[in-house]
Amino acid sequence: MDNISTTSLKMKREFNVKPERVFDAWLNPEMMKKWLFTLEGTNKVAQNNPQVGGTWEIVDHRGGKDYRALGEYLEIDPPNKLVFTFKMPQFSELEDTITVEITESAAGCEMIFTHLIHVDSEENWTKTDLEKALGESHDQTEHGWNLMFMGLKELVETGKMSYKG
Repeated sequence: MDNISTTSLKMKREFNVKPERVFDAWLNPEMMKKWLFTLEGTNKVAQNNPQVGGTWEIVDHRGGKDYRALGEYLEIDPPNKLVFTFKMPQFSELEDTITVEITESAAGCEMIFTHLIHVDSEENWTKTDLEKALGESHDQTEHGWNLMFMGLKELVETGKMSYKG
């Protein structure tokens, strides 16, 4: 039986728009398909049922393959807090938890993003193996969100995306 370990990724971003605009980008399928795990040019599916217990799903088509990201909404408190699960079934059945907290600021709003990452470890792994896997997973995840948050910022602040992928 495999063991599950977790690491937490926390990121902070500033936006020059009201909290409602950023919150909406996480829940509105028309906006989601432009930045969340996908780009408009490669998006196949962007759908959600934004209520507690409701689900969301994104399908992105890249390199001849479909990549599915999906999850369930655990908490929705507009425009301040959103908590949902996230998994990509073709890579892992493990489900991560993502928390998005948005507060109003002088310039617009600040978003605190926390991604609780679950990593499957093998029986024979040493502590070093595990730390390496957790570190790689953390860094890869951070890299991915960094790119997505650049897109999110552009989307909410200008209303369009210059990069189409």
